[in-house]
Amino acid sequence: MFEYLNSWYRRYFSDPQAALMVVLLVVSLIILLTLGTTLAPLLAAIVLTYLLEGPIQRLERRGLSRVLSMNLVFFTFIAFLIFIVLGLIPILWRQLAQFFQELPRMINNGQDLLLRLPELYPQIVSEEQVWNLINALRSGITDIGSNFLSLSLATIPAAVTILVYLFLVPLMMYFFLKDKAEILDWLSRFLPRERRLVRDVWQEMDAQMGNYIRGKVYEILIVGAAAYILFTVLGLAYAPLLAALVGVSVLIPYIGAAAVTVPVALVGYFQWGWSHEFTVLILGYFVLQFLDGNVLVPVLFSEANALHPNAIIVAILVFGGIWGFWGVFFAIPLATLVKALINAWPTTQELTGQSATAAGGDDANNGS
Repeated sequence: MFEYLNSWYRRYFSDPQAALMVVLLVVSLIILLTLGTTLAPLLAAIVLTYLLEGPIQRLERRGLSRVLSMNLVFFTFIAFLIFIVLGLIPILWRQLAQFFQELPRMINNGQDLLLRLPELYPQIVSEEQVWNLINALRSGITDIGSNFLSLSLATIPAAVTILVYLFLVPLMMYFFLKDKAEILDWLSRFLPRERRLVRDVWQEMDAQMGNYIRGKVYEILIVGAAAYILFTVLGLAYAPLLAALVGVSVLIPYIGAAAVTVPVALVGYFQWGWSHEFTVLILGYFVLQFLDGNVLVPVLFSEANALHPNAIIVAILVFGGIWGFWGVFFAIPLATLVKALINAWPTTQELTGQSATAAGGDDANNGS
C-alpha cells in the first residue's frame, strides 16, 4: 500500500510545477472559504470584467483603440445596468408582491379544480390528499407572503449593502479594464518563471470560460425574451415575472428548468384550469425548453465547454453543498476548472517522454 501511494505521488507530483499549482489552489481555496463574503464585490467585479473583455477585444480587432473600445463597452454595460435597476427590477418586485398577495385567492379559485382530481383519477389521487395539499399550500404561501411583504428596519442594512455594491463593483471593473496590462504584469511577479502548467491551465480556462460566461448572458436574454413573448401572447398573468424566472433558470442546467416549470404550470392552471389555453401554455413552454437545449445551447457554446450531463449534475451537487447558491451558480465554471487541471496536469510518463525526445534531439545534433 505504501509503495502504491509513493508511486502515485511520484507520478503526479514529481514536477515542481505541479507543486506550484497545488499551492495556488490551496491558497485560493482558503481565501474563498475565509474571506469569500468580504471579497464578494471583488469577485463579482472580476467575473463581470472578464465578461466585458470579449467585446472589447472584438472592437480592437476592428481597428478601434483600447481606450475607445473599453469606454464604449463599459458605458454600454452601465446603461444596461441602470435599465435593470431602475426599469426592470421595480416591475418584477411589484409583480412578485402582487403574486404573493393573490396566491391564496388563486388557490381558493382553483380549489374546485383540484377537488375534481379524485373524480378524474381515483386510483392515483384521493380527496384527503387533495385537501392536505390545499391546506399546506394555504398555510405555507400565507407565511411566505407575509414575510415577504413585511418590510422592516432589518432590511435596511441589506439595501445599503446592495447600493454599495452597485457603486463599488462598476468602479473596480473600470480600473480592471483600464489597467489590465499593469495588473497582470504585477501579478506575474509573484509567480516563478517556469510556470508552464499554470499557463496551460489558464489558456484552457480562458478559451472555455469566455465562451461560457458570454454564452450564458446571451442565453438568459434570448430565453427570457422568448418566454415573455409566449406568455404575453397567451395572456398569462405575471408574464414579466415568470419570463424572468425562465431566463435566470438556464444558469442551473436541468434543475433550473424543472424548478421553474412548477410556478408556470401553477399560474396557468389557476388562471385557466384544464383548458385549451393551459395545454397550449405547457406545450409552448416545453417546446421553448427543447429549442433551448437542442438548438440554442449548441449554437452559443463551443465544444470546448462540453461536459457530460452527469458531470454537470455532480458539480451542482458538490459545489452547491459547499457554497450554497453561489456554488450552484458557478458549478459549471468550477467543473471546467477541474477538467482543465486534469487535462494539463503533468505525469511522470509525460516527463519521461519529453526527456526521451530531448535526448533524441541531442543525439541527432551530436551525430550531425
